[in-house]
Amino acid sequence: MLTTRQPIFRKHWHAVMPLAHLAEGPQPFTLLGENIVLFLDERGEPAALKDRCCHRTARLSKGRCVDGRLECGYHGWTYDRGGRVVKIPQYADDKPIPADYCTPAYSCTARYGYAWVALDEPIADIPEVPEFGARGWRTIFQFHEVWHTSPMRALENSFDNSHFSFVHRATFGVAEQPRPSKYELVENASGFYAETVIPAANPERYQRISGVTDPVTTRHMRNAYFMPFSRRLDIEYPSGIRHIIINCFTPIDDGRIQLCQWLFRNDTEDDCPAQMLIDFDAEITREDKDILESTDPDAVIDTRRRGVEYSMESDRPGMLIRKKLMEHLARHGEREIHRGNADQSAVIPIQAVA
Repeated sequence: MLTTRQPIFRKHWHAVMPLAHLAEGPQPFTLLGENIVLFLDERGEPAALKDRCCHRTARLSKGRCVDGRLECGYHGWTYDRGGRVVKIPQYADDKPIPADYCTPAYSCTARYGYAWVALDEPIADIPEVPEFGARGWRTIFQFHEVWHTSPMRALENSFDNSHFSFVHRATFGVAEQPRPSKYELVENASGFYAETVIPAANPERYQRISGVTDPVTTRHMRNAYFMPFSRRLDIEYPSGIRHIIINCFTPIDDGRIQLCQWLFRNDTEDDCPAQMLIDFDAEITREDKDILESTDPDAVIDTRRRGVEYSMESDRPGMLIRKKLMEHLARHGEREIHRGNADQSAVIPIQAVA
């Protein structure tokens, strides 16, 4: 699937960047192939516009913020969060600015320490993360980085128990146990819930993370998929420590995503330092990144396309993600667009949807 060719994904919220980055001034980003610019308005709230001045097309991200407005770095034309030009320095103070002097604005909001953007009117809310700011939980902002892969590849890998003994052989994978544990899957309106227990290597350097000293421990994994490109992984160790990861796989274009990762823990800094947890998860995600960037980002979504990719029983969560995405496309009058049919429209007549 070529993610940027599916219009429905423009109607979902995507995590774009930490709010702290916007304190440094306007920031460019590419979302679903669209060049946008983010900045903080006069209330300190994030705003997003097309990264293009309507005067002579300079990138607005080359400008600066002045009193919560975005000033173009070329001629100083200034925009409000709605994309309207509110100041032209070359005009007399009493000269009106035509109403059509504007650049497209996008839905933008702050949630969980990030700026989120929807390119079209959003049709669903941002998934709830009850641990954020809750008593007894600490929030660790782990990753905000570009991967050369697609959301589908990152998602299916997140639910794939069969790669642990191979990709993660140097970290938590148990090499002599390559047969994956089985997930119990429950579908719901927003995606599905998947639960399993896996063995996990627990060398001495990881024991403050797990809270146990056994050389091999277990991870009780409660994994959840949220449409279209997010997941929650709640890992519970026998010690009672919970290691909850939230991922948003934000589509930049058809070959790149941005991995956004939050970590929530029910222990303290004295129990296990945040930097140790960041380093631990970084080592694991590097292993995933290396193998995922070797895959074809144009992942098959429509399983009726035979002979392109083959599956096995443990791929069931990934196949369910495909089913959910295909149903979502069909519900909105779309079909999967991939390299083989990219010269055709993604949108099909509603009456033709099975």
